[in-house]
Amino acid sequence: MNERMSSSQKIYWSCMSLDEFWLLSAYDDDDAHAISALCPTPHSSNRMLRWLVCGRLGPVWMWKALLLFLAIAFAGQLLGVIFNKSSVQPATRSIFSSPDAQGPSLGSCQPHIHIMFLKTHKTASSTVLNMLYRFGEERDLSFALPLGYQLGYPLPFNSHRVKGYRGPRAMEFHIMGNHMRFNKPEVEKVMPADTFYFSIIRDPVSLAESSFAYYKEVAPAFRKAKGLGDFADDPKQYYDPRLRNNHYARNLLWFDFGLDNNANFSIALAQRGVAMIRQTFKLVLVSEYFDQSMILLRHALCWPLDAVVSFSLNARQQKPSSSGAMSGSWVGKAAAVAGVSVRGGHSQVKTLPNLSLTAEQREKLRQWNSLDWYLYKTFNQTFWNEIDRFGLSQMEEEVALLRMRREELAHVCLRDGGKPVEAHRIRDKNIRPFQSGLVKILGYELQPGLDNTTRTACLRMIRPEIQYKDVLDAKQFPRGLVPPAQPGQQSQVRLVKQNSSRTGEKLVGREIRARIVKEGERDWDGIRLIRSNQTLIQGKV
Repeated sequence: MNERMSSSQKIYWSCMSLDEFWLLSAYDDDDAHAISALCPTPHSSNRMLRWLVCGRLGPVWMWKALLLFLAIAFAGQLLGVIFNKSSVQPATRSIFSSPDAQGPSLGSCQPHIHIMFLKTHKTASSTVLNMLYRFGEERDLSFALPLGYQLGYPLPFNSHRVKGYRGPRAMEFHIMGNHMRFNKPEVEKVMPADTFYFSIIRDPVSLAESSFAYYKEVAPAFRKAKGLGDFADDPKQYYDPRLRNNHYARNLLWFDFGLDNNANFSIALAQRGVAMIRQTFKLVLVSEYFDQSMILLRHALCWPLDAVVSFSLNARQQKPSSSGAMSGSWVGKAAAVAGVSVRGGHSQVKTLPNLSLTAEQREKLRQWNSLDWYLYKTFNQTFWNEIDRFGLSQMEEEVALLRMRREELAHVCLRDGGKPVEAHRIRDKNIRPFQSGLVKILGYELQPGLDNTTRTACLRMIRPEIQYKDVLDAKQFPRGLVPPAQPGQQSQVRLVKQNSSRTGEKLVGREIRARIVKEGERDWDGIRLIRSNQTLIQGKV
């Protein structure tokens, strides 16, 4: 009995623990008197325990079942907490915040933020411009953006072609990179004195192939020729320097650098032109060696590795398009960039041109573009001299890192392994590249399911040039924000500039500028401004 009472006392002092009920089940009817000792008076402070033990609230078997259920539930909850804790993962970090994004150390240098990039034609320059756009947007820098989509091209650049420009040093611009015909004095009015100037070039024969495909319906010299080989055999038969847009057909690099592309070649002339370029541009990249160019650029600008990692933009497909149509809300913008004539929402192009060349025809194209060929040979040699100074082994190591990083980002960012796709296959219409010319321009699709940070960074890498310019324009010049007036200017109006056969910027509709001007003033290109319905437009004089 003492043993039993001792056990019963254990039940009493264990109070609400589960063990009391398992111990209770061990007793039979002969132990009732021992259990009753736990219930000496109805006024006990342990009344609930007495009721439970004495079975006043139901039979013992019911409590056994209930307690078994509670025990199982408690054990399940406990195990669930344990497993949940073991499966909790740290917050996902974007691939763009990993240490690999920085690349090899650049020492104690400070990143350049005042940058002028001369965006030459058909040289992978759209990919380079995307890097500048990304770098500036991520750091909230200001861009010297065009009023339309080019900085007055093909006329020599004028500072008033920059949106928001109010005179030298009136506003700080960090980055300039849209198409222009270089004009150093005017550029220096816009950009600070410590600006880093650079550009990119390409073998004139390869450039001619791309230019012929893209500008066949723009340049009269190309339009007349059946194929590039026919043009190469006798360029003078097709080329008239007086005709608008024929600059695309001869010494296009020389022209973009602001030099006379129709000048007769001489060594002295070519050397003077190269010297002028070298005096201004601290670095001239070579598109055939794009990855090596990016490493040199990274070190020159003191930028992290991810800033120069890119996917090829504005690449053309090598097979004919089933439709030559340009449709959608961006038709005019595409035409503005390429100078393509648009009628009824469709470009007047249907078939892919013949770009095949014999070795002899390739040599003839080098002779026809002799100024470009001299420029290319000279700066290609300079480029490899820079690599020698950099160190060939180090260059190989950093190029390998660059390519590895590109593959890594492509795997994360891009659908279907990162292969470029035709524009109409891209689900997001906002990132479809504009179609202009005789070939299809390819784009990319984003990988679904990306976190917000990663998706934003990936989207910046694949956003086509024209859409990206619009995004930056909207951020830098929110709708309704008018730049402050200069002293002496009395009225605020919106200036609408009509199509001009002199500018090469074919605009469908109109191009709107936020400038403060007076009626009767002349625009930068000498055309008088007249008022029409509270809007100043260009009038012929």
